[in-house]
Amino acid sequence: MYKALVCCRAGMGSSMLLKIKADQVISENKFPIQTEHGNLDSLMGFNGDLVITMEDLSVELKDKVPYALGIRNIMDKEEMKSKMEEFLAAKEGK
Repeated sequence: MYKALVCCRAGMGSSMLLKIKADQVISENKFPIQTEHGNLDSLMGFNGDLVITMEDLSVELKDKVPYALGIRNIMDKEEMKSKMEEFLAAKEGK
């Protein structure tokens, strides 16, 4: 099971919506990912595998976290699915 932090800069509405959609994609596809919600401050104590955030923030985080998954459109479940599959393939060495 992989541990993911879903966050945005402030940890308010957009990241909560992103977490809800991410959890839907994870459940629908039975991905081995468990999510928690937070903001940028949550990164300090986070020791998980993946950060799911908005695309602009993922660029800033790419060298600071194990894997930064950036989402362009919060409502696009296909985009999330595709990027989660890329993450899983990278972790599984495919």
